Amino acid sequence: MSVWEIWLLAVGLAMDCFAVSVVSGITLKRVRWMPMLFMALMFGLFQAGMPLISWIGASLITPSMERVGHVVAVLMLLFLGGHMIWESLKEEEEEHEQDPTKLWVVLLLAVATSIDALTVGVSFACLGYYTWAQILPPVGIIGWVSFLFSTVGLLLGIGFGRAAQRFKAELWGGVILILIGVKIALEQLSN
Repeated sequence: MSVWEIWLLAVGLAMDCFAVSVVSGITLKRVRWMPMLFMALMFGLFQAGMPLISWIGASLITPSMERVGHVVAVLMLLFLGGHMIWESLKEEEEEHEQDPTKLWVVLLLAVATSIDALTVGVSFACLGYYTWAQILPPVGIIGWVSFLFSTVGLLLGIGFGRAAQRFKAELWGGVILILIGVKIALEQLSN
């Protein structure tokens, strides 16, 4: 696999992180560097970690396990999206926005957006990546690109959220998360 192909792969994997980060930025409404960098770091680590894990265990992964991974990602995104929509529809006095910086939310989103990267590690093993020296550069690129896309997505989301404050950001964020989950489910059904 060429360096350009690895970069394109990394960008493709980072797009879900980017979309979820935009939604999270809309919900945040203002720049909060530490939680934002933590979220971007977790997204990058999970995007890099999933291919590494599946590369290590490539001989143990079967197609049925890959399908289960996608089902888990879809269910997590549907749960988070539905929860955000539910919270947005509550009465004003009850209303509290979903905090995308909570540890459990960050970890759930990081896992949900990186499940598809599990197949990448299996692909690397099939393409002849046999040593740590061969696997670490592409995994590092995937993590770095995901971190950058997540950071940019958060900043864009905050800017968009400020521009569209009269819209229910949490409602739209939930809808977007559900759409990402549906996209993953449809991709798996078409395979």
